[in-house]
Amino acid sequence: MLNAKILVVDDNKSVLSALEILLQFEYQTVETISNPNQLPSFKDLPDFDIVLLDMNFSAGVNTGNEGLYWLREIRKKAPEISVIMMTAYGAVDLAVKALKEGAADFVLKPWNNDKLLATVKSAYELRKSRKEVNKLKQKEDNLKQVINQQKNYIIGNSKALNTVLKLVGKVAKTDVNVLVTGENGTGKELIARELHNLSLRKNEVFIAVDMGSISENLFESELFGHIKGSFTDAKDDRAGKFEAANGGTLFLDEIGNLSLQTQAKLLSAIQNKTIVRVGSNKPIAVDIRLVCATNENLDKMVADGLFREDLLYRINTIAVEVPPLREREQDILVLTDFYLQKFASKYGKQGLRINQDAQEKLLTYPWPGNVRELLHTVERAVILSEGLVLKPIDFLLNTKSQMPVEKGQMTLEEMELQMITNALDQNDGNYSAAAEQLGISRQTLYNKMKKLK
Repeated sequence: MLNAKILVVDDNKSVLSALEILLQFEYQTVETISNPNQLPSFKDLPDFDIVLLDMNFSAGVNTGNEGLYWLREIRKKAPEISVIMMTAYGAVDLAVKALKEGAADFVLKPWNNDKLLATVKSAYELRKSRKEVNKLKQKEDNLKQVINQQKNYIIGNSKALNTVLKLVGKVAKTDVNVLVTGENGTGKELIARELHNLSLRKNEVFIAVDMGSISENLFESELFGHIKGSFTDAKDDRAGKFEAANGGTLFLDEIGNLSLQTQAKLLSAIQNKTIVRVGSNKPIAVDIRLVCATNENLDKMVADGLFREDLLYRINTIAVEVPPLREREQDILVLTDFYLQKFASKYGKQGLRINQDAQEKLLTYPWPGNVRELLHTVERAVILSEGLVLKPIDFLLNTKSQMPVEKGQMTLEEMELQMITNALDQNDGNYSAAAEQLGISRQTLYNKMKKLK
């Protein structure tokens, strides 16, 4: 006996009795009603798996329109239910109409018991499949929400950043391909996610791929997928990143690292909006919003024959350049405070603050590693802090690595930079002591540091 609930709706009480007797040995619950007008008030209807529904209820009427009406009403209230239509007046066009309206099957009266049981069993399997599909769809939606709710913030109020965000806001609602450029650590992926979050695809998945980490021999498998047995380690069918991002946004980071051969394969997929899994000949249509990113100068790479010009045109409908942190000076302390609070909470060191000298040190540093370097600098300072006040000495910056090696080839500015850096290092970042050592005022020191960035 199957754990299923069946409802029979027919105005003929003999039919109700016969079906109840036939089905009660096969299914756990069988209920009957003789008047379809009871269906709107039938509270437990969505809990039923199958409805056997007569198509005619009024005397002398055999058009089937009554049954089609109640079929539509049932599907409004419980769309997952499998509905089997029953009638003594068989017509092919009526059966086709019922199936188009969403009926699972069609049974003629009088019926053959074995055939009817087989029909009901098929309808029950259909109902199970629908429930399973809905569960999977719900899991997929939940997974998309989890992925898209990752805590990624774009912090800052500088003019340079606001200009970028204004452009992102204009472009996001369209489906044009976007190329995000900028130095390492500027937050190119954050911009890509912002494009996705403001787009019409925001409820779909955002898939990020680091092109620099994919070896050339695995490129097609990673991006386009493969079928079982297509190569040694292909033990199962697998969807690639293009398929995984279908309906959503595909972000290809470090696209400048691709070889010319893989560029050609990528161009074909973008142009045709289809991919072919490795080992298969079947094209699969994909609907994605493509966002690419690079820290390379792609125009120069095209001139040098290292990047395909036609691919650049395809991915570069709109270009968004993310400014380096040194051009977002007013965001430095805002970002510092954000990361300070974040890491102070993470490492149980609430109440930390940064003194004025330390703030000036952070403001005058050029941040070659951009926001990523600032993040790691603040995290390191929080971890190693011994008091509630962070001083210049707590922020370990990579100043020496920027010093020219051969003093004989230094310019005047380079010599000033090295002297100031050495004075600050020798005085643990204390601006007043460094200025005194150099024989200048604190304000002059600060002005020189601003000039030297």
